[in-house]
Amino acid sequence: MCTSALCLVCVSLLFGTSLSCFQCFVDVSDSLRLCWGHILTEHNVRYVDGCFMKLDRIFNKNERVIEAARVGGGYDKQLKELLDAEILPMVEEFHEKLNKDTVYEERLQTAADNFIAAASKLPRVSGCIPPCGFQSAGAVYNCITCRYDSCEFPLDCPFKEMNVTENSRSQIWCEVPFHLPDDMEVIWSVAEEEKTQLVDQFKEVTAGVDRLYSIPSTSLQHQGTYKCEIYSGQHSIVRLYYYLTVTPQVVEGHTELQEIFDLSLLPEGRLLPEPAGSPPSLLLPSPLLLTACLTALLLLLFLSLG
Repeated sequence: MCTSALCLVCVSLLFGTSLSCFQCFVDVSDSLRLCWGHILTEHNVRYVDGCFMKLDRIFNKNERVIEAARVGGGYDKQLKELLDAEILPMVEEFHEKLNKDTVYEERLQTAADNFIAAASKLPRVSGCIPPCGFQSAGAVYNCITCRYDSCEFPLDCPFKEMNVTENSRSQIWCEVPFHLPDDMEVIWSVAEEEKTQLVDQFKEVTAGVDRLYSIPSTSLQHQGTYKCEIYSGQHSIVRLYYYLTVTPQVVEGHTELQEIFDLSLLPEGRLLPEPAGSPPSLLLPSPLLLTACLTALLLLLFLSLG
């Protein structure tokens, strides 16, 4: 009993307080049974600590093992099955039997190589896609911490600007570059006439699964921030913001008239220069010539009236 307790202390001291790849999948009791008969060949003495050092070097500090274990969500169970398939037969074979350190080195290295080959065939994930959203499908297993690394992006996405003309149709699509869960719920909210991300400024307008928000005829009152928030299992996973600017139709017409008026003020009544290669346009008569012609016509009219 005391020996087992002492061995547990040794394991804790050798591997430290943090978990790592081997400890993620192999129980401490199995590690103790595996290393019980480790013999230091040079001195022909049992040296259990040397076995734990080998495990640490071959598995926990092996970048190839760590990389092979970077699997997608839910596949950590298969990792445990693969490593158990390599280690547990050795546990039964080596338990309470003396084996040289060279035997341990060869067998453990072979087990690590087999694990790497098999684990590398498990499904990978595309990883995290910036800049926002909780992406559970992008999480990757990290066998240094025995946990899945989350993407750690903010839920709030950057603003997207939209410009529409008054009385035209507006369509806002709630699109994200990552996979969405099947149980998603989409809630659309609006903050009228404001560009904001403050929660208390928004008023909910629709809820369901439709990621398209449509305004058949956009008016000036529709200007403001539109928020699309997607939920999964009562938890928000992403919030997208669209700022809609509405241009009054009268202003648009005024702008076109202003352009025509500006053309009329060009020197000598000329229009804008024609593009190169186009046929030359006719020039309008100068104001001086028009005045002379008008004066001559009026003089002829007076003479004809006597």
